[in-house]
Amino acid sequence: MQPVQIKPGVYWVGAIDWDLRYFHGYVTPRGTTYNAYLIVDDKVTLVDTVKHYKGDEMLERISNVCDPSSIDYIVANHVEMDHSGSLPQMMEVAPNAKVITSPRGKDGLVHHHGEYNYQVVKSGDEVSLGDRTLTFVHTPMVHWPDSMVTYIGEERLLLPNDAFGQHVASHERFDDEIGWDLLHEEAAKYYANIVLPFGLQVKKALDALADLPIDMIAPSHGVVWRQFLPELLEVYPRWANHETDQRALIVYDTMWESTTQLALALQRGLEEAGVPVTVRTLQNSHMSEIMTDVLTSRALLIGTPTLNNGMLPTVAGFLNYLKGLKPQKRLGLAFGSYGWSGQGAGEVHEFIESMGWEAPIDFINVKYRPTDDQLQEATAAGRKMGEALSLQKN
Repeated sequence: MQPVQIKPGVYWVGAIDWDLRYFHGYVTPRGTTYNAYLIVDDKVTLVDTVKHYKGDEMLERISNVCDPSSIDYIVANHVEMDHSGSLPQMMEVAPNAKVITSPRGKDGLVHHHGEYNYQVVKSGDEVSLGDRTLTFVHTPMVHWPDSMVTYIGEERLLLPNDAFGQHVASHERFDDEIGWDLLHEEAAKYYANIVLPFGLQVKKALDALADLPIDMIAPSHGVVWRQFLPELLEVYPRWANHETDQRALIVYDTMWESTTQLALALQRGLEEAGVPVTVRTLQNSHMSEIMTDVLTSRALLIGTPTLNNGMLPTVAGFLNYLKGLKPQKRLGLAFGSYGWSGQGAGEVHEFIESMGWEAPIDFINVKYRPTDDQLQEATAAGRKMGEALSLQKN
């Protein structure tokens, strides 16, 4: 359980969760890390802790740098239990430590863990450690009301907690040891499933951090960014602005393959219009994995058969998930099939309207199995969606 020095006198002392496969409602096939950072200065400081069952792992890493009882400050950038869960354990071994947090952070920590010696900081406040100074910037709703980031100007180091995170369990601690492609995929999935509803707040946070010299970002999940900062800081504003690519995503479920036939006909029409298309069935793809495609796709075509006078439960669950994540600036099209009542596709269409997405053409609803003529009409609808998509700008 060795620490890793990421800057002179600054150590990663977190924990690796190799077996985590489900987090906040989405699947994490690569596991995750809970990152904590130890700063050795005149005042010894721990920034964030780890999930409660990984506290011993963190303590062992700290002990390989210094006596944990010598810690003067524990910074809690975020109350959530994967970051504050080991705070009580740390306060047992370092009872004289002062807990630095935001006003909302103190409220949450008291509710979760009780009273400690708290120091509440405002955005812009500074705490000197000796050779280094901690500067705190509040980032409310990125992604909780209490969230803040810690900046060490002397090291040009940003400790942003959940911002810029990825769920990746790895012995490697730095981005260049893994590569941009994999990390971009995991950072996008993380953003799409956790941060997407808070684009406005993310933009405000990025603006607040814009003037800070930064050559390393050490988030609380995944690896430390040092080489791919330009790439990371290019995609984050795009995601925050709900900017997408001119591509389409077809998401559906089916009972007797009629909705599948419509999905494939729509795909054919979109491709004839020159639009790249991803097709996902909710039977085989978890909705959290689909969200990575939602993040970059301007057109969303959502299909369902009718079951019990409504849409399939899998589709209803996906739409409920989408509603909470609030993707904006999209084109939408509902489609489906039915046997006798036929409400499913109409309910999806109502959802599209409720999200404020543009619906260039009416929804498609076919009784029983689609005929050849109906499949040709669906292909034509796909072409029309593609043509509408080509006219859209972010």
